[in-house]
Amino acid sequence: MSDMLVKHDLLAILAKKLFEAGGLTSENASIISNDLVAANLRGLDSHGVSRIPMYLERIRKGVVNPNPNITFTQITTAVGLVDGDNGMGFLAGHRAMNEAIMLAENSGIGMVGVRRSTHYGMAALYVLQALDQGYISMAYTNSSPALPVYGGRNAFLGASPFAAGFPSGNESPYVLDMAMTIIARGKIRLAAAHGEEIPLGLALDANGAPTTNAQNAFKGVCLPFGGTKGAAMAMLMDLFAGVFTGANYGGDVKSLYFDHSEPQNVGHIFIAIRPDLFVTKEEYEQRMDTFVKRAKSCPLAEGFDDIQIPGEPEEKVVKVRRESGIPLSKKIYETLKKEAEHYHIDLSDFEKEFSFTSK
Repeated sequence: MSDMLVKHDLLAILAKKLFEAGGLTSENASIISNDLVAANLRGLDSHGVSRIPMYLERIRKGVVNPNPNITFTQITTAVGLVDGDNGMGFLAGHRAMNEAIMLAENSGIGMVGVRRSTHYGMAALYVLQALDQGYISMAYTNSSPALPVYGGRNAFLGASPFAAGFPSGNESPYVLDMAMTIIARGKIRLAAAHGEEIPLGLALDANGAPTTNAQNAFKGVCLPFGGTKGAAMAMLMDLFAGVFTGANYGGDVKSLYFDHSEPQNVGHIFIAIRPDLFVTKEEYEQRMDTFVKRAKSCPLAEGFDDIQIPGEPEEKVVKVRRESGIPLSKKIYETLKKEAEHYHIDLSDFEKEFSFTSK
């Protein structure tokens, strides 16, 4: 398969042009483009620029508002609510985390719910946003049905990723981003787009049978990690982000891929916490650094060369891809090129900057 290596800043410019052509303001197009490229940089290609055609189609279908009036209502000294106005979830998500941080600055902890949102991309985006300002954080979201309740065979619960971040002093911060499925559903979508198979045990087809066919899996259901434990966690995300916030819940969130009948009304919860509530900031950072050092110095199990805390593997990928470029399959690039042609965007200057490699 022939792949392209694209400089991350060049890919962000291309993505921004596409979103601007789709009706977004320059500022909002830039935010979303940088978020998608951030996912590619971290190696989460399933949540990167490959999603642009799907997002643009939803805007064209009228189920995503390209220029939302996102509003914030403070409810208590530490709690608020964001109305996403059915715009891109990235915009509502960043606004909500920013509001949570401002609440936490005064109250020690801030929690902001979001409703009338849409898919908000890589969950790590929002804990990284909080880490940049020195805050502990968590991000919950629900999503369209992707996995069954434990013992069921029909999709009811969302993959509903959970993210959390703990800043450190000199050591690597803790950055957790995990879906409640064994692997992210977007990775199955990406495998289906490339006609690839997936390992057995990740998903069931539409008839409830185990399958390695990614296309059949994508039309069926993903399986939760840890059996009943993953299903219970997915349920918790739906209760927090859906039932609690007033967003859609219990199987009502519309599919990103197959349902353009009405807006999704996805719900999110963002929590920001000052790390100096129980000890000083300096002591917290020292304790965090000590924890990371202790964890990484544990004796290695057979087959392991080192110990990494959550977020470290992705940061290593970032360093490589910033230097060498982001790999983009010819198939994914063709979908972006088709969108560019739809909006009469000339890509000839971009293509002169691409590097090609045979795989």
